[in-house]
Amino acid sequence: MDQGSIARILKQVSGGEDEIQQLQKALLDYLDENTETDASLVFSRKFYIAQWFRDTTMETEKAIKSQKDEDSSEGAHHAKDVETTGQIMHRAESRKMFLRSIIKTAPSQFSTLKLNSDTVDYEDACLIVRYLASMRPFAQSFDIYLTQ
Repeated sequence: MDQGSIARILKQVSGGEDEIQQLQKALLDYLDENTETDASLVFSRKFYIAQWFRDTTMETEKAIKSQKDEDSSEGAHHAKDVETTGQIMHRAESRKMFLRSIIKTAPSQFSTLKLNSDTVDYEDACLIVRYLASMRPFAQSFDIYLTQ
């Protein structure tokens, strides 16, 4: 991954969100900007929003499940795990609120909210997609699957 390009995109996309939300917003801006030239981008935009919402929900469920498992097995690390689970839950809720705000906003209104429409070009959008895909659980465990 080209970390320098990711850092450049993050600098161009201003916002108080976390890194993932900034990249998601940049990609959605790009997709929204180019929907007039390619109608399939409307579907892609909706698919990404739905997939990210599902991923956030799955992350939350895993955090709750791991907290329940820790409650039944160990008590020594309980305080640290609860804090970590709380942080995961807070981050997941903020991501869900971000995605809900995008869903509620009509695509034409979403394009007017953009600060700079030239922030992301096709190559940057491809890089963002690869970067966000590398953050998914399967991509992170792919080396383990190959080793086995």
